[in-house]
Amino acid sequence: MQVIAAVSIAPLGTGSTSVSAYVAEAQRVLSRHPALRFRLDPMFTTIEGELAEIFRAIEEMHEALVALGAERLSTVIKIDDRRDASHSMEEKVTVVKEQL
Repeated sequence: MQVIAAVSIAPLGTGSTSVSAYVAEAQRVLSRHPALRFRLDPMFTTIEGELAEIFRAIEEMHEALVALGAERLSTVIKIDDRRDASHSMEEKVTVVKEQL
């Protein structure tokens, strides 16, 4: 069953307010998961796929950011696990836009 997840991983205590290098590395990790679809958004990355695969990717993202030097990470994960119907990221947005 496909789910949609929003993920934000923020490194803390890096000495810089910029996190773009960490975001880029997390995106590189996701690109190594062909079974997942993902979209970079301004505050989160939205991921679509099997829940177990998403969790594996998030764990790999964590380890990749630690390898870049982050000694502390703050992560927010929001999961939409709808069992009565299947909707893609794009379909969810389209439904709302049609109501505007």
